[in-house]
Amino acid sequence: MEYRQLGASGLKVPVLSLGTGTFGGSGALFSAWGSTDVAEARRLVDVCLEAGLNLFDSADVYSAGAAEEILGQAIQGRRDQVLISTKATFRMGKGPNDVGSSRHHLIRSVEGALRRLGTDYIDLFQLHGFDAVTPIEEVLQTLDGLVRAGKIRYIGCSNFSGWHLMKSLAISEKYGLARYVTHQAYYLLIGRDYEWELMPLALDQKVGASVWSPLGWGRLTGKIRRGQPLPEVSRLQSQVNRDIGPPVDEEFLYNVVDVLDAIAAESGKTAPQIAINWLLQRPSVSTVIIGARNEEQLRQNLGATGWNLTPEQAARLDAVSKRPPAYPYWHQHGFAERNPLPV
Repeated sequence: MEYRQLGASGLKVPVLSLGTGTFGGSGALFSAWGSTDVAEARRLVDVCLEAGLNLFDSADVYSAGAAEEILGQAIQGRRDQVLISTKATFRMGKGPNDVGSSRHHLIRSVEGALRRLGTDYIDLFQLHGFDAVTPIEEVLQTLDGLVRAGKIRYIGCSNFSGWHLMKSLAISEKYGLARYVTHQAYYLLIGRDYEWELMPLALDQKVGASVWSPLGWGRLTGKIRRGQPLPEVSRLQSQVNRDIGPPVDEEFLYNVVDVLDAIAAESGKTAPQIAINWLLQRPSVSTVIIGARNEEQLRQNLGATGWNLTPEQAARLDAVSKRPPAYPYWHQHGFAERNPLPV
């Protein structure tokens, strides 16, 4: 397993990390992801550690805390061998303060995560989304205090826009506060908006990308093709998941899948392995979060490492997945002499 620096931090992380959204499987949203119990989670952790994957990503909202609880039990007795990443900000109760990134909610969130995970520190704690109501100074002062208290070691964010992230980094620098070292972002062959602003920002400010949903809600698993029904077991069978997930034009998807299939035939690799390997060659990416309903899926996804697409294969995927950028990025791309694309 290859390890990379996590942004500007001194922490090295594996290029693949395991997401725990399938752990628990309670509620309309997460039941469509999977329903991994403690015994199966323990086995998945075994397989990951054997492969050199030691970073496990969770969140308080995953099955209303059950995912963190199951992860905590699965790593029991080997906490020193793993890195834990978890997230908070989204609503975790009915009260007015049970949501957001206020000092009140973040401290309660960290204490709750520590209890559910059965640990006394979190390696990487990330905001699950931007809170435009709470002052950024309050957010970062709270996170900095939790770092100084030893309850969390590194901080990151997720689903921020460019100005959210840049303003936060500027405030950290101004006041000498802990700094976001990673941005957990949606990025994949059929969703390349991250490249327009967030990738140049990440490269300039040394913020590592932690990529979520690299297969786009199962669209790049190789099981979805023209003229075929959806597989019986798929997130896309869930209306809740279809509503919350990003829309993807079907013809565009099928064109990308056609190229994945062609490269799979040439290389002997699977469509998911190719899609993930493409991401691992993109600028700013520190780690790609893979999910797995079972050991078979996990082992297949682990096969995305240890090899690389050829430059010609990567170029074909680049071409078929390219989409017109929004303003002002299309305008900036026309002035490439002074606005070069990330490399």
